[in-house]
Amino acid sequence: MSARRPRSRLARTVGFLGAAGGVAAGVAAGLAAERALVRRAKNAPGDPYAAEEFGRHRYDEAFLLEMPDGTDIQVEVVEPSRPVAGAPTVVFVHGFCLDMGTFHFQRNALTEQGTHRIVCYDQPGHGRSGRQETGEYDLAVLGRTLRAVIDRTAPEGPLVLVGHSMGGMTIMAFAELYPELFGDRVVGVVLMATSGGLLSETRLIAPALVNRAGSPLLFMLSNATRVGGKTIDRTRLAASNVAWLLTRKYGFGTDRPSPALVSYVESMNSRTSADTVTRYLRTLLNHSRHPALAALAGVPVLIIVGEKDMILPVRHSEEILRRLPQAEYLKIADSGHAVMLEHPEPVNVALLDFLERLPG
Repeated sequence: MSARRPRSRLARTVGFLGAAGGVAAGVAAGLAAERALVRRAKNAPGDPYAAEEFGRHRYDEAFLLEMPDGTDIQVEVVEPSRPVAGAPTVVFVHGFCLDMGTFHFQRNALTEQGTHRIVCYDQPGHGRSGRQETGEYDLAVLGRTLRAVIDRTAPEGPLVLVGHSMGGMTIMAFAELYPELFGDRVVGVVLMATSGGLLSETRLIAPALVNRAGSPLLFMLSNATRVGGKTIDRTRLAASNVAWLLTRKYGFGTDRPSPALVSYVESMNSRTSADTVTRYLRTLLNHSRHPALAALAGVPVLIIVGEKDMILPVRHSEEILRRLPQAEYLKIADSGHAVMLEHPEPVNVALLDFLERLPG
């Protein structure tokens, strides 16, 4: 058998360029397929929310609340148009990589009903709130932020706390810090698609990185193939396409969720900085507050979860229910993690009914 002759530098260069060209061609084909898929999905006829003005709400007061560490918290308050004596103020607490717009439909429904005061705010590092300059986004900090919002907007009178995902965890941290307020000030709690712990076993990371999933790989490929600015622009577009597709997969349970809803959730994700994502993940994955649920045992609780939640599966809500057997439990079929956006009608009915039946 004859020895194989070493390849010349020219041959090696041609081989490298050929391989690089093959990678580039594969990437280009993948980008085109993703672009076509997203374009078809977004342009599908019959989107019930195509004309919905997401993120735009009436408010009577909006302000920045400065926390002791200097972080500014964006807060909005809606006063009742038909106030009812003794009706609790409803405080909405949103989840990870989202903002107060998460409760778009619930806020609209309560505003239209007009009997309850509404308080919404963006958690630190989310939406229009400022970022912490140093340290981790510890859940105890989020619990104290919720307390500061309450002290500023509703220092007296009954409260109902409504939390989605990390917002529910914030309420648990609040209960751990201020258990004496439950049954006195806090007369009801609504927990949507949340967990009391064991987050290291979940796919919590999926929505956090959904808007960045395509960027690092595609950026490296664009460098490796030595392409120019036009490809970098295409790469940025591709990253947004990947983000959109992953948001649809992980955030929703229906086969064909509203494209406008998917775009709305993805836009909230994309506004959350990589620094904020990283600093939250380290603390969220260590969240363990099942014992704090004891403070909720004396107040009415409503637990809502999407049957197809891939981020915080049903078992997390069922574990909360096991520890709070007096709680009402609503599992919504064909729904994912963004349950209050994907199926607003049953969520709104349950929320309004819950508020109507509260004692007082």
